[in-house]
Amino acid sequence: MKKVLVTGGAGFIGACLVRTWLREDPAVSIVNLDKLTYSGDLSRLSGLRGETRHRFVKGDICDAKAVRKAMDGCEAVVHLAAESHVDRSLLDPKAFLDTNIHGTNVLLEEARRSGVGRFLLVSTDEVYGSRPKGYFTEKDRLNPSSPYSVSKAAADLLALSYVHTHHLPVVVTRGANTYGPYQYPEKVIPLFVSNALTDQKLPLYGDGRQVRNWIYVEDHCRGILHALKKGKTGEIYNISSVTEMENIELTGRLLKILGKPASLVQRVTDRLGHDRRYAIDSSKLRALGWAERASFEKAFRETVLWYRLHEAWWKAIKEKQEDFKKFYRKAYAGRVRV
Repeated sequence: MKKVLVTGGAGFIGACLVRTWLREDPAVSIVNLDKLTYSGDLSRLSGLRGETRHRFVKGDICDAKAVRKAMDGCEAVVHLAAESHVDRSLLDPKAFLDTNIHGTNVLLEEARRSGVGRFLLVSTDEVYGSRPKGYFTEKDRLNPSSPYSVSKAAADLLALSYVHTHHLPVVVTRGANTYGPYQYPEKVIPLFVSNALTDQKLPLYGDGRQVRNWIYVEDHCRGILHALKKGKTGEIYNISSVTEMENIELTGRLLKILGKPASLVQRVTDRLGHDRRYAIDSSKLRALGWAERASFEKAFRETVLWYRLHEAWWKAIKEKQEDFKKFYRKAYAGRVRV
């Protein structure tokens, strides 16, 4: 049985990857390292109770000793642990530099020392910046525009440098906007759905015409695993779907599913440096045999209804966690009722 380390495995994408991997690969054993910051949640892993192939370890990727212990005996590392919300990076960039750059460096150093057979870094399409037309490929230059995307771009380049300097077998994936169950309600879909369900305003940035590519979380996770198994050392693989949509249309769709009025939408001042359009080409990964399975119409509807059926989960976050309330007030400057 192969033993692997997954960092950030109590996060939204990380937990889905752990669940999917264990379900689809009976030969894998996962050590799950997560600091359990504000967005980490062990309830995402509740279905794995009693699963002997999964071992959760609470620890910080910036702590070399904790990383070394967790990585002991692992053949591969899939690194998802990161600060990931752009709005938070505008309020506290240092946390992003510490976790996303220094934490990645700690992992790379420990992977080099332990001789792991594969190191996959999960990154984001935001490192490319905005593109009015066409699609970014893996060969395009990076043009990050927020502390978050800058920190991820730096982590990408740092990881890839280890291929050339230390011959560490690194692969990088860059994923599009991801949606699905258990996403922390600071992100647009769970935030807007949970607000709509409680008849609160939906704070739509600017004119709402920002364009995003949307990929279902399980498809994103299968793309990561496909790149891990089939990707070449030193290569980058974009992971995106065929669905591209303006934020205002996305908002209208979720309101329609919930049967809520458009009057709940509240236009707020656009985010500082807000990228207009993210668009990446995933042909390179598709050429290796990966393809998304989810229909956006079906998966998006099921996701919206999941939040309606699991109010207790997000209400516990929004009503009881002061971290969420403090961030929400800062991000929207008191323009929207918490």
